[in-house]
Amino acid sequence: MNKPRSIKQNPSAEALPNFRNLGIVLRILLLGNLMMLLFALASARNWGHILSSVTEIAPIFTPVFLLVLVALWLWQPRLSKLPFREGVQWLNLLVAAVMVLTYLLGGDLFHPHGTDDNAFDLVRFVLLSLVTCNTLLLYFRVRARVLAMALHDARLQVLRARIRPHFLFNTLNTVLAIVRSQPKLAETALEDMSDLFRVAMAELPDLVPLRHEMELTKQYLALENMRLGVRLQVDWQVADLPEDVLIPPFMLQPLLENAVYHGVEPALEGGRIEIFMQLQGRAFQLRVENSCPPTPVHSRAGNKMALQNIRERLALLFDVEADYHVLHEPARYCVTITLPYPMVQE
Repeated sequence: MNKPRSIKQNPSAEALPNFRNLGIVLRILLLGNLMMLLFALASARNWGHILSSVTEIAPIFTPVFLLVLVALWLWQPRLSKLPFREGVQWLNLLVAAVMVLTYLLGGDLFHPHGTDDNAFDLVRFVLLSLVTCNTLLLYFRVRARVLAMALHDARLQVLRARIRPHFLFNTLNTVLAIVRSQPKLAETALEDMSDLFRVAMAELPDLVPLRHEMELTKQYLALENMRLGVRLQVDWQVADLPEDVLIPPFMLQPLLENAVYHGVEPALEGGRIEIFMQLQGRAFQLRVENSCPPTPVHSRAGNKMALQNIRERLALLFDVEADYHVLHEPARYCVTITLPYPMVQE
């Protein structure tokens, strides 16, 4: 049974990076090559010697980078369970071992031109590889601290933006209107609203099971349906999905609230909301599409805080592995979110 959990795609400052995350790998390659260029500049005697310095260092560090990244990808489940300091020690040992093996097995192809002291060259390149390794770790540690602060601020924004005040007031007014004529329906509405707000105010993990998010969203839609009646039409198109599909909490409900508030409610005849969910290869796709009023009844610009918050949380949790796309046409508004599947466990 899948449980709420944190995927730590952008880890805390006391954890090693997730070496199976595409954004992390791309940053390692980019920064590693930048470090290699700096080493070449430091060892060059003049401008014309820079190219020869690069060709001297590149055959050593390029295979080391690739072999280390492959080893870290395979070793990631074990590394994620190690304390930070112990993980750093094992990582340094791995880098040094790969550097030594690459240098010794490479033969004369990997030896710098014009030098005879192979032992000195080996020690020099091992030290340079360790400097590169720890510089990258320092970068990810600083980045994780900055992201941790940003994630904390984002969670505070989630708390403020989860359910807009107008929804609370509208629901209460609806309940008051039917409390005498339909007391049972009013009681059910209050129970649904209580459950909805209890979840909204709770401390939530980074990921929750999709089915929990769908149940919460259906409670919200039931309340809105009580208020809007036949004006609100909802069509769920959900393919057969595995039980281990996880999404960030309160990601679906704000999308539907936005659709109700800006698309359905302003139209005199109401509107339609379509919800699509499916797996496409190694990705989970969620699409929420709603009709728009043919002519604006009244202006409802909104501050778009909830949608901006979803974009920020996706960037913090998944880096470049998540996609958020909005299509706004005169007759429809569509938000498509793509998440990696399966999730990388902590």
